[in-house]
Amino acid sequence: MSETRLHPLHYHRPLGMTVAGAGISLLMVTPLLYIAWYALQAEGADWVRLWDTTIPQLLVNTVSLALATAAMTFGLGVSLAWLVTRYDFPGKRMWSWLLAMPLGIPPYIMAYAYTEMFLPGGWAQRAWQGLFGAEAALPMLYGHFPAVVWVLGLATFPYVYLLVRASLTNYNVAFEEVARIQGMPRWRRFFHVTLPLQRPAIMAGLFLVVLYVFSDFGAVSMMRFPTFTRAIYLELVGRSDRVSASVLALVLIAMSALLFWQERRARSRSRFYQTGGHYRRMEPVRCSWRGALAIWSYLLLVFGSAFGVVIALLIYRSVEGIELEGLPTALWEYTFNSLFASGMAATLSVFMIVPVAYLATRYRDRLYQVYLRASYAGYVLPGPIIGVGVLFISIHLLAPLYGTVSVVILAYLIRFLPQGLQAQETAFHQIKPNLEEAARTCGASFHRALLRVVFPLAKTGIATGWVLIFVSSMKELPATLLLRPLGFDTLAVRIWIETSEEFYSLAAPAALVLIAVTAPLFGLLIFRDARPAAS
Repeated sequence: MSETRLHPLHYHRPLGMTVAGAGISLLMVTPLLYIAWYALQAEGADWVRLWDTTIPQLLVNTVSLALATAAMTFGLGVSLAWLVTRYDFPGKRMWSWLLAMPLGIPPYIMAYAYTEMFLPGGWAQRAWQGLFGAEAALPMLYGHFPAVVWVLGLATFPYVYLLVRASLTNYNVAFEEVARIQGMPRWRRFFHVTLPLQRPAIMAGLFLVVLYVFSDFGAVSMMRFPTFTRAIYLELVGRSDRVSASVLALVLIAMSALLFWQERRARSRSRFYQTGGHYRRMEPVRCSWRGALAIWSYLLLVFGSAFGVVIALLIYRSVEGIELEGLPTALWEYTFNSLFASGMAATLSVFMIVPVAYLATRYRDRLYQVYLRASYAGYVLPGPIIGVGVLFISIHLLAPLYGTVSVVILAYLIRFLPQGLQAQETAFHQIKPNLEEAARTCGASFHRALLRVVFPLAKTGIATGWVLIFVSSMKELPATLLLRPLGFDTLAVRIWIETSEEFYSLAAPAALVLIAVTAPLFGLLIFRDARPAAS
């Protein structure tokens, strides 16, 4: 009789997972709570001073940069996705995943490459002077709004491209056929039928772009463009003013949270699926050689600007530096530091995610949904804010860990755990609960059913989450700058230090190693997702 009462409780409300989920969700929101606490300590005069002198211009700069970058990525992402799905041309399969490779290059490396090219003696300056004479000169890119938009747009357009491409791959062309039969011209069919039906994918991609621009620190700092993230870092490091940094961080968090809420609200209200009728898959149009040449020219222009030019410059600078001074001996130490911190963060994260993702997908319980939403806090906490929050936590709650690598790993956990959570949540949703029920009926315990049934079926999502967290941690810059112990430099930190001091030949090898580690891993994920579209 006792076993009958305990069995449903144990199965339906796993106590260990519930406690673990509570601890993980609390950990994820603690930096936000500490930042809010510091911000509320600010006196009225501090708020007035910041609103009168700093916040309005930062709002204008950050929002305008996000909107302009979103517009650029919309044009690039939609057009590229349309070409690789609607037309059949030589090399289509290669281009379908090659166009996403710029995501493997951190924006601050792209910013370093472009600013270096426009410095006196840079590639762009020499080419311009070769065309128009030695007296002609292009402006340097520091502080120029269009240049920052260009760099961030090239770095983030794959978010829109990948989502729209996936949407167009599963698009029902019968909608267009109905419009064609009614006499609608091709260009009107695109703007009035096809494009509106891709709105969920487009909005999801633009949401990621805008949120990324809100959180970017490296590119805007290297190009000396004032945004919230750069101002927060300068307040904390340059002026040691934690209160002002917290106030600015709270404003940026509010902006990110509002954007996140609007995106979730729009997604929950949208219904873009076919409820009946005939489904017909879109058949690509065979291109003539002129059409294929035009498509290749456009794809090469975009890919060359976002990936080819950057890699070529890094190789050139690396060879130049090695010929003059040899390969930096500490480069392998920086590489090991990056691999160690990122690997630990990714491995710990995938284990920490399991209770939150499993409970939220298996039980209709408000408490578990609170766990899930709290664990997504990293989406609205940019890198500098995570760094500030973890710094406060380490000073007040984790004093023995202050100044150690553990604090850096903790920042990576909070910053990037949502990426792995999204992958695991999707994987658990795809596993039918009756498989676990069958295992339990055969006598397996709750934990044995997880280990023998659920986890093997979810291994792809778990591995995907690990790769995403690892790659993102390898590229993380602001939190590492704020929290790293003395002498613990990662590849991202060395790139920042060397470019800040204009030692570009020393920064290039570290940038190449970082891309060589992250880009192939990211490319494998992209290639795996791209294969079905090629069939």
